[in-house]
Amino acid sequence: MAAFPTLKTGVEAQYPAQRTTQLSTQAFRFLDGSEQRFPGWGSALRRWTIRLDLLDESELTNLEQFFVEQSGRAGSFSFTDPWDGTVYANCSFDTDHVATMYGGFSRGQTSVTVKENR
Repeated sequence: MAAFPTLKTGVEAQYPAQRTTQLSTQAFRFLDGSEQRFPGWGSALRRWTIRLDLLDESELTNLEQFFVEQSGRAGSFSFTDPWDGTVYANCSFDTDHVATMYGGFSRGQTSVTVKENR
């Protein structure tokens, strides 16, 4: 399985980055007005928004090629959480397009969202 590309510094993300957790709860409401709630998934799903600045051309091209190889959100890859180093084996991109900007020597920028899959 493919792994999310690292930068030349050996990291997957730069700061500020954002990590969110999504929980699933289902609720049933009964005729008497009471409710019963239970979890929909066994554990929370994670999502990372990674903003990358000051990338050189090779780093930005490497990320673009990886995105194309994964066919956008259709692909699956492993991702290492920048906060705790945990490797999540089943992740994908959140969208089918990535916006990159080449602003000169070592001035490339992009932002991607990676989500954990079930």
